[in-house]
Amino acid sequence: MDQAVQRFPDRPALDFLDKKYTYAELGRLVARAAKGLQRIGVKKGTKVGLFLPNTPHFVICYYAVLKAGGTVVNFSPLYSEPEIRHQIEDSDTDVMVTLGLEVLYPKIKAMLGTSRLKKIVVGGIQDALPFPKNLLYPIVKKKDQAQVAWDDRHVRFKDLVKNDGAYQPVTIDPKEDIAVLQYTGGTTGSPKGAMLTHFNLWANTEQARAWFPTAKEGHERMMGVLPFFHVFAMTSVMNCAIRIGAEIIMIPRFELEAVMQIIPKKKPTIFHGVPTMYVAISGHKNAGTTDMTSIQGCISGGAPLPVEVKQKFEKATGGTLVEGYGLTESSPIACCNPIEGQNKAGSIGLPVPGTKIVITDREDPHKVLPYGERGELCIEGPQVMKGYWKNPEASAKTLMDGRLHTGDVALIDQDGYVFIVDRLKDMIAVGGFKVFPRNVEERIYEHKAVEECTVIGVPDDYHGEAVKAFVKLRTGMNATEKEIIDSIKGSLGKHELPREIEFRAQLPKTMIGKLSKKELVEEERKKYADKKKAKAGA
Repeated sequence: MDQAVQRFPDRPALDFLDKKYTYAELGRLVARAAKGLQRIGVKKGTKVGLFLPNTPHFVICYYAVLKAGGTVVNFSPLYSEPEIRHQIEDSDTDVMVTLGLEVLYPKIKAMLGTSRLKKIVVGGIQDALPFPKNLLYPIVKKKDQAQVAWDDRHVRFKDLVKNDGAYQPVTIDPKEDIAVLQYTGGTTGSPKGAMLTHFNLWANTEQARAWFPTAKEGHERMMGVLPFFHVFAMTSVMNCAIRIGAEIIMIPRFELEAVMQIIPKKKPTIFHGVPTMYVAISGHKNAGTTDMTSIQGCISGGAPLPVEVKQKFEKATGGTLVEGYGLTESSPIACCNPIEGQNKAGSIGLPVPGTKIVITDREDPHKVLPYGERGELCIEGPQVMKGYWKNPEASAKTLMDGRLHTGDVALIDQDGYVFIVDRLKDMIAVGGFKVFPRNVEERIYEHKAVEECTVIGVPDDYHGEAVKAFVKLRTGMNATEKEIIDSIKGSLGKHELPREIEFRAQLPKTMIGKLSKKELVEEERKKYADKKKAKAGA
């Protein structure tokens, strides 16, 4: 941040709903927020939670916490009160930053007196808006405003930054001190806090920077629609944009119609996202007539990128869309297809600089497999986390032999490109055969009527599990279960064919917009249990 402020003081750093902040202005606000945080008790090691959508408050407070010596703990605005309380207690969060909105503030207020939380910093969305939106917002959006209980446990954000910015510098050990406690998605049990050090995040930001050799420092415009509380956006959008002096076009959440207007108006040059975003944009009725030619490079993460999605988006924009790979525990980027160079369809690309990918035997995790053989993908590199917070057992299990064991099944080809076969936990056991959902999904995506698809294993009395697909069709297009199954018969084994295809208007998604299997698996398990119970009672 300090380097960007020195190098690009007059360059726009943030564009939030048409209000722009230069790097010099952003730097001053960060310093003032750091001093304000120190005044309310934040010191080295203090955990400060961010319960914020994509607004300037997030960027300011993220860097301010680090300057003050604290540790950032990201909280999803979609969390329920029990989830918030659990993470506050587990992470030792003492201070929380949020907005005075009805959808956010009441959840955090409920934590006072019922958890260890001691202070709440409350920002106003109108303070971040340009004139005259800032004057109209409290009137037009009055119903969205929360009634804040202003007492000594509350601090107004505008008061937090009302100082000279002369914060007390704190000595940091980059490889040991935790910059961010980033909680995992909890798809395999309770969420765990990944301890990401200052060095981890610096290294991954530099690795991401190296992947864009043609990026012009001080001239790029980065689309900031992925939620910054998620590790993918935190590193690849926010940290990387500031590293290269780019302007971040901040969007609180992905709304297709708004994004289709923003792209030709703001002209982003880099647009990182998740596959569902690219599907929606390239499938929009105006995709062929909207000027999206400013977009030059995009990394898709969070979920597999179907080849058809890549091709359609690149045709609509003229830019390059590549699939990358990472996870919370690796800050997150580990592999990516080159922006400049060979892209291999279905591959997550090559390891980013300073990273080594090895494939280990699923039965013997200490045994490294040769090229072409399938096994567990493991990561070695400077971006790999220090461990899990307060969880030495999980840390020891995940970090073995100096490697991060990901739980993903992959292989490396002779050119060094990595191919994810599937998640170990998502693998479907049909009789004695193993079925990887991604392989089935790729085939279903080839049908022209399919917009989104996800495949899971469902209970089956005879085979143990059976394959079931959930499909969302493109607007105005039709297809039957038989038509889709007939179209994939020639490219899949009999055991891989879906026993059933269920069509839905919408498929469940995670907080960053990637397709989620978790809810569907739970639905099917409950359905099966109810069926068994009814049968037993008959």
